[in-house]
Amino acid sequence: MSEEINKCLQTAKDGMNNVLNFFDKELQKIRAGKASPQMLEGLKVDYYGNPTPVEQVGNISTPDARQIVIQPWERNMLPLIEKAILAANLGFTPQNNGEFIRIVVPTPTEERRKELVKKAKQEAEQAKVSIRNLRRVANEAGKKLKDAGTPEDEVKKLETDIQKATDDFIGKIDKMVEAKEKEVMTI
Repeated sequence: MSEEINKCLQTAKDGMNNVLNFFDKELQKIRAGKASPQMLEGLKVDYYGNPTPVEQVGNISTPDARQIVIQPWERNMLPLIEKAILAANLGFTPQNNGEFIRIVVPTPTEERRKELVKKAKQEAEQAKVSIRNLRRVANEAGKKLKDAGTPEDEVKKLETDIQKATDDFIGKIDKMVEAKEKEVMTI
């Protein structure tokens, strides 16, 4: 196979891998009642006029499976962190004791767990759409290579390899969402 064909296939696979990694991070944010610092990932706090990730203004720890503790480096950040958590509507209420913020993660109800599974499936569908878009882009690049004089059998092999990679990555997404569904539905 020509270098352009290999490069096209590798670019598609790299993009699909990035989608898979992003999807994995999104799944980690979907909590199943067990406290983890990732639940606050993406949460921004107003730090002297700049939106700053909460992990950059304090230490986040989980002393047990039901609690998250945020110890800010500056005490004046406590109300701002508390306000950001409430505004993010994460499904729990922060408790500010003047030293740190404690978040008690409630056990999700049956209805809430079903919502979480639905959210995981929506994220999975978005990831699959991204994978399919990468397949389309790679196939279009293959057609351009064919128009530029690359032998047709090499382009056909590229399309077959891209489809195989697409199927593999969609299979991985399905397995990941299935595992997350089991985790969420188990009390």
